[in-house]
Amino acid sequence: MKEKTLYLTRAALIAALYVILTFLANMFGLASGAIQFRVAEALTIMPLFYKEAIPGLWVGCVLANILTGCAMWDVVLGSIATLLGALGTYYIGRKKPILGPVFPIISNMLIVPPVLQYVYGAEDSYWFLVTTVGIGEIVCCGVLGWGLYKVYKKIY
Repeated sequence: MKEKTLYLTRAALIAALYVILTFLANMFGLASGAIQFRVAEALTIMPLFYKEAIPGLWVGCVLANILTGCAMWDVVLGSIATLLGALGTYYIGRKKPILGPVFPIISNMLIVPPVLQYVYGAEDSYWFLVTTVGIGEIVCCGVLGWGLYKVYKKIY
């Protein structure tokens, strides 16, 4: 029973942090658009430490997208991108941690641009959006996420 409670508590904490960080980034206009710096994506490194981070990240992304007013297709597909990234981080990154940030970066680079084009009517080319979303993901997942990994690894 204690393990289930700890699992649920960690998942809920990660979800809550994802929502809070998304709200903060959204306040400054950084969480959506062609160039996205969704700081909460740094948390996608957490499956390297906890399996429960996977549902926590997914629920956090669903809630953050709903609460920040995203279109339903963005809620669904954006959350799937985060879920796929978290799964890749967990299953591959645990064997080779340096690869952990790669999966959320790639999943968002492939899934978010069509959402921006077809759901929000972004007139930019697909490859331009892949590049801009990729830059934001590299900064948030790669740089910030890897920094979080290094700091957390010292206390974990």
